[in-house]
Amino acid sequence: MDKYYYITTPIYYPSAKPHMGHAYSSIIADFFARFKKIDGFKVCFLTGTDEHGLKIQRAAEKKGIETLKFCNEISQTFRDLSKTLNLTNTDFIRTTEERHKKSVQSLWKELEKNDDIYLSKYSGWYSVSDEAFYTNDEIEEIEGIKRAIISKSSVEWMDEESYFFRLSKWEKPLLEYYEKNPDFILPESKKNEVISFVKSGLKDLSVSRKSFSWGIKVPGNNEHVIYVWLDALTNYISALNYPSINDSLFQKFWPASIHLIGKDILRFHAVYWPAFLMAAKIPLPEKIYGHGWILSGEEKMSKSKGNILDPIEIIEKYGLDALRYYLIKEVSFGNDGNISQERLEVCINSDLANNFGNLCQRVTAFTIKNLQGKIPNKVKFEKNDLKILDKFNLSLIREKINKQDINYYIDFIVNSLFDTNKYFNDEEPWNKKDDLIRLNTIIYTTLEIVRKISYMLYPIIPQSSLNALKIFGIKENEIDFSTLKNHKYLKENTNITKIEILFKKIEKTND
Repeated sequence: MDKYYYITTPIYYPSAKPHMGHAYSSIIADFFARFKKIDGFKVCFLTGTDEHGLKIQRAAEKKGIETLKFCNEISQTFRDLSKTLNLTNTDFIRTTEERHKKSVQSLWKELEKNDDIYLSKYSGWYSVSDEAFYTNDEIEEIEGIKRAIISKSSVEWMDEESYFFRLSKWEKPLLEYYEKNPDFILPESKKNEVISFVKSGLKDLSVSRKSFSWGIKVPGNNEHVIYVWLDALTNYISALNYPSINDSLFQKFWPASIHLIGKDILRFHAVYWPAFLMAAKIPLPEKIYGHGWILSGEEKMSKSKGNILDPIEIIEKYGLDALRYYLIKEVSFGNDGNISQERLEVCINSDLANNFGNLCQRVTAFTIKNLQGKIPNKVKFEKNDLKILDKFNLSLIREKINKQDINYYIDFIVNSLFDTNKYFNDEEPWNKKDDLIRLNTIIYTTLEIVRKISYMLYPIIPQSSLNALKIFGIKENEIDFSTLKNHKYLKENTNITKIEILFKKIEKTND
């Protein structure tokens, strides 16, 4: 029976070019998507751009170009980033697409039919930058400017006719759902913040605007456009052809396995989105994970702060897989993380060039020189060999992945590389040439662990992993996570191939 996995990134707001925070969300999502694919799942991996709202309209006006043309240009940079990051996304959604508009208006009609939307008047604080409404308690004044406490973005007083969603009606059902589904919001610290926010009392939510025109029109009232978050969040189901709930995509992949987002938009995903879905009688996603920020110094990167780090520049200097590995290893998943050139270079030199790359070079060179370049035969595993081979506990690794415990996964790889290098040195195959069976076993064990580690590295550094697997002639579509339990996967007497250096060391220069 087929297994299905649906993962989404936030859809990115294309008011400026992509930065490291966008790259981080996408790389993490790609990690999970690739892992699930090699573990036998049919994977749907969605990313895209959120192109409506006042911020976009103003950005286009400032540039003096038509809004859709502006969106086309900026959205393309995010589509290009997906290729640059070597993402395996199966779809790229734009909120300006007709399929999305159809879904949003269908969801609106469903909410309206269920009496969850009504027309009234909104008076309150609004942040154009955040596309969010704030109460007086969530506002502070800094140097004479009203700002949202959580984001520090400036707010404006809005006073206009608006449609409202009966969010207050869903306060109790949401709290009950959180209690019955403890893993719905992660990490735990962020879940507690959401629960506290809901318990403080939910007010009905403004879901339309009249003061600007760039958005999806409210069905039956062209004076209003649908509020950005009701529009944007619907992308997760519009990509599955909602409202066609009998469509094969919707049937296979909804509810989503996980929405992967930045912690700053957790409230919209963990409160508004499930409330909209409950009101429309649509099943809720299985999990929402609010990861930390990539910081520039001590601050979140943003266009307004002028502290954006360009992932393309780092990729051009160090390579894509080096960046992917660094972000996954050095940023403790769920927490904020800093970009450090020094730490990146340590990762390249220590983990990638020394521990992984050098291991691959040593064992292949030894095999070519001493065993005619063939996978050894006449192998007899001893206690030391099985001790290192048996460390690959598939059920535990899967369990950790399903809990988004990336830190365990990467630590397991780092420790396995250390143990394998130690094993190879301690067993001294160069001193076993008079004991062919022992020599063969040491080399076979080391080669087999190189294969296993390369499989596990594939979701993190896909191209470098595939380069390593050229040793054995293993192609991308042959990578199968379940074979890690097989200690005799490599066919005896088959030729191995010498490969190029996987990672070049970064040479330190003295200024």
